Amino acid sequence: MDYNKAIYSYIEKAWKNSGLSKRKFATEYNIEERTLRDILKKDSSYQISLPTIYKICEARNIKVSEFFANIEKVISEN
Repeated sequence: MDYNKAIYSYIEKAWKNSGLSKRKFATEYNIEERTLRDILKKDSSYQISLPTIYKICEARNIKVSEFFANIEKVISEN
């Protein structure tokens, strides 16, 4: 599994577990709803940007290193 797919999987799982609408989840994760829709679509042409990852980390109050540690777990599970 590549990093983009792992990131998308991680975000999709967080969204499903949250029980929130796409709009509310995007707001809480400090990203555009359009970005969330692109991630959930698993559109291979979409590449998540580093600034978007930083926004997510800031909104969730986690370090970028923690975010990528979680992504590594997703990769190792697949």
